[in-house]
Amino acid sequence: MLGMTLARRLAHADQEVAIWEGAPALGGLASAWSLGDVVWDRHYHVTLASDQALRGLLRELDLEQEIAWVTTRTGFFAGGRLYSLSSIVEYLTFPLLSPLEKARLAATILHASRLRDWRKLERITAVEWLTRLSGRGTVEKVWYPLLRSKLGANADTVSAAFIWAIIARMYGARRSSGKSEQFGYVSGGYARVLDRFAAALAADGVRIETDRRVASVEQSQESELTVTSAEGVTERFDRVVVTAAAPVAARMCPQLSANERSLLEGVEYQGIICASLLLDRPLSPYYITNITEGWVPFTAVIEMSALVDRSTFGGRSLVYLPKYLTPSDPAFARSDEDIEREFLDALARMYPHFDRSLVRSFRISRVRYVLPLSTLGYSDRLPPMHTSVPGLHIVNGAHILNGTLNVNETVQLAERAYLELLADPVAAPLKIANLR
Repeated sequence: MLGMTLARRLAHADQEVAIWEGAPALGGLASAWSLGDVVWDRHYHVTLASDQALRGLLRELDLEQEIAWVTTRTGFFAGGRLYSLSSIVEYLTFPLLSPLEKARLAATILHASRLRDWRKLERITAVEWLTRLSGRGTVEKVWYPLLRSKLGANADTVSAAFIWAIIARMYGARRSSGKSEQFGYVSGGYARVLDRFAAALAADGVRIETDRRVASVEQSQESELTVTSAEGVTERFDRVVVTAAAPVAARMCPQLSANERSLLEGVEYQGIICASLLLDRPLSPYYITNITEGWVPFTAVIEMSALVDRSTFGGRSLVYLPKYLTPSDPAFARSDEDIEREFLDALARMYPHFDRSLVRSFRISRVRYVLPLSTLGYSDRLPPMHTSVPGLHIVNGAHILNGTLNVNETVQLAERAYLELLADPVAAPLKIANLR
């Protein structure tokens, strides 16, 4: 979505643009796939009422009016039990926190939603900041288990800016939708969005090359940039924009300076193993169930069919089970069969009515570089978009400073970055190089 949005904006600025995409189809983390006879998003995505950048892009594609808005419910699995946290009454009666802890938790969320100077939050860890505001009890029972489930060992090192960005986005969404937990989706999911987007790019004159994984980008003696694919295909351009994850971009661009390479390799990422399941019946009425139990092998339970009409999935329920982990985690090498067995065993413990016979399809997505982490002093170590190699630019999720990685923030980054790219004094064609 980053490369595609950049390509559209640059094409509209009278640039000649080509996209090289390493995957068989466009979309990257927003791409779709088949799960049995169902085609839907490979990873879970929703549109919030406050996602103005994404909604603006959908408006251009004549899809915004087709967003279905649904009020969803939220679950919480703790102490071996499933609780509903979908209303003020349920929050007030939530048994795991005392009245004082609930008050401090609510005050923390309200305080975070009103903060504007996020740079100060880069100087303190999330755990320290949350402990000051919410108290040790609330952190031990709620905040830290949630951080640990998503970040693992990085739960102790990530800055307060990380959790602030999440709180600010979700609170902004509730404010935009009248204080209710309302999410949206386009009928047909991102498969439909991406098809419409690809057609719009073709109409803009953008040349799209899929299955073209980039191996290297190097400056030639003629001062042009030579892009070489893994299969040995080469092409020369005057300017290249690499939208791969920071460590991957460092490997792709061997002529970067030692400092540039160090900055790119220094960006810490979380990867993901995300299982998609088609079930004969729902697990729960909740779109998202947050989990604080350490024995559960996945971060949350995302029941997409609590948001999307089940007729879209042939009357079945679509569930995502994400597990966030570091890019070097040995779990990436585990077999699909091992992961499926572990995940289904956990579901059986969490939901007494769950039975393996309900599973109609189970598929696993593995991505090593998904979420750049806002660590202490992160913005001071941000790799620049313009590199020391003339005409070579690197733009990726690491440049999202005051938000979290999602489609809206990605589109917003593209809107900001293309103006900087146009400001480059080399007035020549551009190439967007995507590597997944």
